[in-house]
Amino acid sequence: MGNFRIAGVNLPVNKHIVIALTELYGIGRSTSKKILAELGIDPETKVRDLATEQEETIRTHIASMTIEGDLRRKVSMAIKQLKDLKTYRGLRHQRRLPVRGQNTKSNARTRKGRRK
Repeated sequence: MGNFRIAGVNLPVNKHIVIALTELYGIGRSTSKKILAELGIDPETKVRDLATEQEETIRTHIASMTIEGDLRRKVSMAIKQLKDLKTYRGLRHQRRLPVRGQNTKSNARTRKGRRK
């Protein structure tokens, strides 16, 4: 078996399917576990050991979800809307400061950048 591609992303062949699905933007551990439970696929199965029918069922199930490019676009549009409306959160995004109420006096170096 060669590559296993979903939504334009190659999944790593040597990982368990539950971990490999988290390579897709918008799918984390819990979502991955839910998908596999619904489809009746063992999470411990390596990607290379999946049958072609299983690959297809995973592909069709994930096709109904908002992931990768569509989700990135949706998130950036939501942030743009906050900026356009000049909401508090939008202004925090514009000024590249923490958005969710974190302290900025001593921390927030990740968001603010290097010290000047």
